Amino acid sequence: MDERIDILDADGNFTGKTAMKSEAHTMGWFHPTVHIWCYTSGGKILLQQRGKDKDTHPLLWDVSVAGHVGAGETIERSALREVKEEIGLKISVEQLEKIGVFKSVQRHQENVTDCEFHHTFLCELLVPLAHLSKQESEVEALALLPLSQFAEETWGMANLKKYVPHATDYYATVIKAIKERL
Repeated sequence: MDERIDILDADGNFTGKTAMKSEAHTMGWFHPTVHIWCYTSGGKILLQQRGKDKDTHPLLWDVSVAGHVGAGETIERSALREVKEEIGLKISVEQLEKIGVFKSVQRHQENVTDCEFHHTFLCELLVPLAHLSKQESEVEALALLPLSQFAEETWGMANLKKYVPHATDYYATVIKAIKERL
């Protein structure tokens, strides 16, 4: 789904310009996104398998919830909206714990370069997996994985064919932040 998004400069500052998401990806313009990593008090992490029809990284496992921030939308409102849309869970802003903003540039095809600033949050998952409902158009599957297994599999990106290839230090930061809360 194409949507209007805010355009950022290379340092993550708002430029005052907006564009359709598809145009931003074609032109390689920076824009804000949200990543919400859900975890359980029992040491598991919620992963989302990207939909089979996604333009980038179809069927690879990824962050619990992710999405583009709509033009004029606050980061927090976008995070709450994406959690509700993608996994059917209504949460409050107080349940989100921001752990950082991460710059990411990924060239997917000759004419698609994703230049994003991931506003990254943790959120403790307080309901069973069975109570979540995936967004059929975006999400193929949801799974809870022991954090230790996820750490092993993403260390050095040993499983390139399983996970979206985020930077190793990004994965390490998320894993460390979750471990500190267990």
